[in-house]
Amino acid sequence: QVQLVESGGGLVQPGGSLRLSCAASGRTIGIAVMAWYRQAPEKERELVATITSGGNTNYADSVKGRFTISRDNVKNIMYLQMSSLKPEDTAVYYCNAGGYAPSSRAWGQGTQVTVSS
Repeated sequence: QVQLVESGGGLVQPGGSLRLSCAASGRTIGIAVMAWYRQAPEKERELVATITSGGNTNYADSVKGRFTISRDNVKNIMYLQMSSLKPEDTAVYYCNAGGYAPSSRAWGQGTQVTVSS
């Protein structure tokens, strides 16, 4: 079983930047895909970005050009660098990691990101 712990959330002004981290522990061998999801109040959880063990990335259209996902396979840490933040980026951000099948992956507890002046 993989355990995931997110950190780095907080309050930031529009246009600002923030970096989220997700530390994986436990059965980390074989983590093929790591991803960030987010859930805004009264909205469904949505995929923000994914990264494979080989470094292939994919982004939601709403964050392309503003967010960058990366991972350190040695330290088992994933990052989400968020820039040019908008109020609509406000959400709880969740880390997700495991095999290629989404249903096989573990979830973190989430970290709140609030973009507001």
